[in-house]
Amino acid sequence: MKANSLCRLKIIILAAGFSSRLGQSKALARIHGISLLRRTLTAAAGLRGPLITVLIPHKAAQYRREGRGMRVGWAVNTRRAQGLSSSVRLGIAAARHSAGILIMPADLANLKAWELKRLVHRWQAAPRRLVARRIGLSGGIPLILPHWLYGRALTIDGDAGLRHLVGQLAAEQRVLMELPSAAADVDTPEDLHNVRRRYRC
Repeated sequence: MKANSLCRLKIIILAAGFSSRLGQSKALARIHGISLLRRTLTAAAGLRGPLITVLIPHKAAQYRREGRGMRVGWAVNTRRAQGLSSSVRLGIAAARHSAGILIMPADLANLKAWELKRLVHRWQAAPRRLVARRIGLSGGIPLILPHWLYGRALTIDGDAGLRHLVGQLAAEQRVLMELPSAAADVDTPEDLHNVRRRYRC
């Protein structure tokens, strides 16, 4: 990958949620002894360049331990009760001088580094376009938000994600990509059980 453009890209991992449907922290849930956060950090570190910032709740020493040995920054979201949008706003503030932000959740158990590299390559080819994982007719995270859209993303409220913003963009302003390894997230105990079972096969 081009070193200059990678230095202009920042990575934000969203790990400050309450995980109420799962009943435990998604980021700290373990599969074969490895937390989802550690798996996500490993995939992100495979890009070899961008600074990684993880958004975490207050008093999250366990989260910080999952980043041992990696070049990771931490940002505490003291307003996480305001929903996912509060983490998005904090992430943009932490990376406001970057040309683009790769935003990703911490609960994609099967995420592959090579698919993240594909996402980044597409952004490098057209850095003013938003590049996102295709979800139905629109897109969602993981996605790369170009700098010119930071202001619009800051207006998101509550638990509304970035999918609505993606859907509002004209076709020439966005690129939607298939990322099969990002399709399965962990929201419920059943999701976690199914992921653990697949890893045993």
